[in-house]
Amino acid sequence: MTVDSGVRRPSDEGARGRFERIYRTLRMRICLLDHAPGSRLREEDLAEEFRVSRTPIRRVLVKLEAEGLLRSVHGVGTIVTDIDVNELAQVYELRVELAELVGRLSPAPVDAALIARFHEIRARCDEMVSEGDPRTFSRINMDFFHLYNALTTNGPLREINERLYYQTARIWLKTALRLRNSKELIHTEFTTFQREVADTTEAIEHGDLVAAGHVRRAHIAMSFARIRKACETEGRPVIAPTAG
Repeated sequence: MTVDSGVRRPSDEGARGRFERIYRTLRMRICLLDHAPGSRLREEDLAEEFRVSRTPIRRVLVKLEAEGLLRSVHGVGTIVTDIDVNELAQVYELRVELAELVGRLSPAPVDAALIARFHEIRARCDEMVSEGDPRTFSRINMDFFHLYNALTTNGPLREINERLYYQTARIWLKTALRLRNSKELIHTEFTTFQREVADTTEAIEHGDLVAAGHVRRAHIAMSFARIRKACETEGRPVIAPTAG
């Protein structure tokens, strides 16, 4: 199963829309491990796939490199970076602290349409738990992140939240697929995420964005703790974030 390549495009999308489409498509592929750590991305191949010149492709790759998802290797090309729990500890620490700010800084208005979108995600979670597919979980998790991040109209906060989220987005899927005894981790993550979405949806229904922030903060912290424990079980010591 592979994600939508994103090749189809509206004729009037323009240069900016084209850049965003290619950027988001490649970012999702990296985070779903379709472009695995260590794999090479060739400008000419991507330009042919997306039916564009190499110039916008190069701009997209530069942005993804600045965000830590790619790196340039002299004489080799552009390589997808690997991910390590130790290196992400401080990123998780910052994500925990920022989670509550979404509910406090420039909160977005809560209306029926917003509530309906949370209910839609909740329904998808219920199906996901029954299906048990890690990739489906990862895609719903991404959609939920963007929906939650839209609860604030503070542009800088949304931007840094998105950047940090995608720095850590691959770690759970990589861990679940790598560990020999991953069924328990997968089931726990599914049901815990299902509970997070349900609790957040209830908070949004009551217009309590501060409570939604508390829920988000707790679940980010617990998610890292589960990943850390799983890696330690495999004999790989992990550095925990400092207490917040």
